[in-house]
Amino acid sequence: MDRSLKLFKSKTFLFHFILIIGAAAMVLPFLWMILTSLKTYAESIQVPPVLIPEDFQWGNYKEVFGLLPFFKFMYNTVIITVLRTAGQLFLCSLAAYAFARIEFPGRNILFLLALTVLMVPGQVFLLPQYMIMVKLGWLNSLQAVIVPGLFSAFGTFLLRQFFMGLPKELEEAARLDGCNHFQIYWRVMLPLAKPGLIALGIFTTLWSWNELMWPMIVNSSPESMTLSAGLSSLQGQFLTNYPILMAGSFLAILPMLILFIFLQKQFIEGIAVTGGK
Repeated sequence: MDRSLKLFKSKTFLFHFILIIGAAAMVLPFLWMILTSLKTYAESIQVPPVLIPEDFQWGNYKEVFGLLPFFKFMYNTVIITVLRTAGQLFLCSLAAYAFARIEFPGRNILFLLALTVLMVPGQVFLLPQYMIMVKLGWLNSLQAVIVPGLFSAFGTFLLRQFFMGLPKELEEAARLDGCNHFQIYWRVMLPLAKPGLIALGIFTTLWSWNELMWPMIVNSSPESMTLSAGLSSLQGQFLTNYPILMAGSFLAILPMLILFIFLQKQFIEGIAVTGGK
């Protein structure tokens, strides 16, 4: 009995030790960013590195607002993120319901074709998408960033797996009550898919908020630039003021950090339930 208890304690200690190492690996870069944002430029490039700044430079945060139209970038990013997330939740859930619950010719082939998008690097689509934006006259506009992100094969796959795990009896009962496919989707299936929708919503929000390449390609005007693209302008060709860049980066990720703190329970629940399907 004592031997089993010691073995259990040893495994528990090893498990927690690994978790602590993993947590430290995640937290240390974030902590380094905050400390760098409070350093002078000389301290940020000093070798060996300075861990704690001698005098906290809170003025670095004020300088970010002087160098960039930060609130305009924030507004653009919020609009793009909200519309992209809403679009994916609606369109991906519609497609996922059709692939999971509606029998139609070529369903499996179409779903496999959709999945092939996940196997192709996103950079392959940049040129065709850019040419489409040019033809539509959407360059330097918010819709050039919003529209291509309204649908994703990943979101369709994620929600399809969830819909496939729901009981067929619910669908049959709704059909007996006279509901059509859209009514079954909207009134029965969608409320039950709440954990999966929350997970997809958080994934899409983080992806849209942090996306850099596509907003930089289609938008060069400060009036339609996002936070990630705007912050990249702080990185010079020959000299980069790292404390200012880190201060801007911290301000940019702060809304997402707050969002995760408040929604971490729903996020973990959505991933666990959807993965279990």
